Amino acid sequence: MIECIFTLDYEIFGNGTGALKDLVYEPAEQLRDIFKSWNERFVAFVEVVEFEKIEACGSDSGIDLVKRQIRELYAEGFEVGLHLHPQWSNAEYVNGQWVLDASEYNLCTLTRNRIVQIVERALDYMRYVVDEPAFTPLSFRAGNWLFQPTETAASVLAERGIKVDSSVFKGGVQRNHGLDYRRARRNGYYWSFSSDVNKPDPSGTWIEVPIYTQLVPFWRMATSKRMSFGNIAARTAQPVRQRINRTLDLARFRYPMKLDFCRMTPSELTGMMDKVIKEDRADPDSYRPVVAIGHTKDLTDLQTVWSFLAYLQTNGLRVSTFESAYPSMRNEVKRTAEYALGE
Repeated sequence: MIECIFTLDYEIFGNGTGALKDLVYEPAEQLRDIFKSWNERFVAFVEVVEFEKIEACGSDSGIDLVKRQIRELYAEGFEVGLHLHPQWSNAEYVNGQWVLDASEYNLCTLTRNRIVQIVERALDYMRYVVDEPAFTPLSFRAGNWLFQPTETAASVLAERGIKVDSSVFKGGVQRNHGLDYRRARRNGYYWSFSSDVNKPDPSGTWIEVPIYTQLVPFWRMATSKRMSFGNIAARTAQPVRQRINRTLDLARFRYPMKLDFCRMTPSELTGMMDKVIKEDRADPDSYRPVVAIGHTKDLTDLQTVWSFLAYLQTNGLRVSTFESAYPSMRNEVKRTAEYALGE
């Protein structure tokens, strides 16, 4: 059985540029309208650290629209997940520009005490925004997909009630930040883990549901639609060593293409799903949660989203969220663990 989980990284550009109304509120509002018209829901991975800073500094009047929208999404049954870019935690607003703390770019490389501080403050702000003091998100996505080294950050998040991660994209490599998800390629559509997100652990309390990828020839990444996205100024401002490393990350004959409903064309999206459908027909008893990703700042082609939802319905494929899918995954993981222990 296949279920498609749409996830939306709800944020401005990574260097702090861009207006909330243009890059967050309006795209998410349009996507919400489309999903409600299909009576479906998506997962909004809300980058609350940046929003708290923006509200505290009063740097963008659109913050009130964003907070209201998050509350409405939560009330309407859209899943609100935790998304963290920790470089915002010590950010300063200087002469009309954000100065972020690059030393805290990867949550997983910080001390345990610092991770606790950032996570607890982020959760407190989420509860304030959704107006629910007892709220705890089920799902998490690390900023820039950086969930390595896993153990300490995973422990801190799990202790606060978070159970599902969706940071991994199989085959991914980022030399600048020590990310290497190539070992995850041997894993299934989801798996339990504990101290290493790449390594399945039947007794692990976490469940990883990776962003769905397929390995494609590198030249297929250079489509006109895909190349039109991103913050060019931020990329060109990188030090030479970082740009060289990024080039090496991409310089592979086969590259992991994410199922991205903002950056892909309808034919690319359906082509990837056709392969999943073929696999499912050969083994219909297995559960296959397929995670699609998008970013509010990239969401400009709403017709493609509409077409993709129509394709899913035509093929009898359900749209789900982590909250809806979690019981099935947890039960299957439990059965696997019991089998491994010979119970």
